[in-house]
Amino acid sequence: MTEHLVLRALQVLLIIALIGMAILYITTMRRNKVNLLQKFVPGFIIGFITDFGDTIGIGSFATTTAFFKGFKWLDDDRKLPGTMNAGHAIPVFVEALFFLTSVKIEVSTLIPMTLAAVAGAASGTRITANWPVRKMQRGLSIALMLAAVTMFIKLLTNPGHAESMTTHGLHGWLLVLGLVVNFTLGVLMTIGLGNYTPELIFFSLVGVNPLVAFPVMMMDAAMIMMTSAIGFVKTGRVEWRGFTGMAIGGVIGVIVAAKLVTNINIAILSYFIVALALYTAFNLFRDSRQPEPADIINRDN
Repeated sequence: MTEHLVLRALQVLLIIALIGMAILYITTMRRNKVNLLQKFVPGFIIGFITDFGDTIGIGSFATTTAFFKGFKWLDDDRKLPGTMNAGHAIPVFVEALFFLTSVKIEVSTLIPMTLAAVAGAASGTRITANWPVRKMQRGLSIALMLAAVTMFIKLLTNPGHAESMTTHGLHGWLLVLGLVVNFTLGVLMTIGLGNYTPELIFFSLVGVNPLVAFPVMMMDAAMIMMTSAIGFVKTGRVEWRGFTGMAIGGVIGVIVAAKLVTNINIAILSYFIVALALYTAFNLFRDSRQPEPADIINRDN
């Protein structure tokens, strides 16, 4: 009963935060005399596709960047991080709400894991100030590849393993390990490395139902993106044209994808996670061969 009440309280807080974000966006657009329906249709399409991908664990920032570049969406590239954070914040809140409602997860896992990621992100800019981003990308790509291979071998040698993963939380030393992992992922998010795929792999490898990763991932993202989005809006680093369509399309994309994820067979989901990890590892390794970037904040991969 207590756990149920805590989950309900979290859902209420998410709804309040979501409404607050919507009010902030609308008042800011009206103050700047922005037409709410300007470029609505292309914004809707971008939001639907990118947040559909985000909900199934692919992430949204890489695809959004590609769309923005292809459509020449921004008149100033410095608005890219702000527009993505603000534009995807409301859909990510809906993701968190949906998975908290539809996926069984123990509160004793959800809250500490979320706080660990937020703490990591909050302190990450100081910790990673002089870190070589490309070396970190290469290291994470190798780690993901090894984890994916390990998980694939586990699935082949023990075919019924995926269906038997009925645990919905972390306990004891696994919880401690999970907190360390999530804090580290929060830190890495500040230099452009994402949390989705590593978290999916982590939960799968420790024998926890991989669906449990989804509410954890989305709560992490919702809390971190909300803080970032408010800052970007207040400093005027958001492109408002097409914003309404992007937010509404994103929410609908989330709902469609979330229904797909929660109804998928666990064995199929496990193989999908392996493929996603290998895809992410390839992209990270490819990016690691590029020159060191300027300060970029991303949460995908």
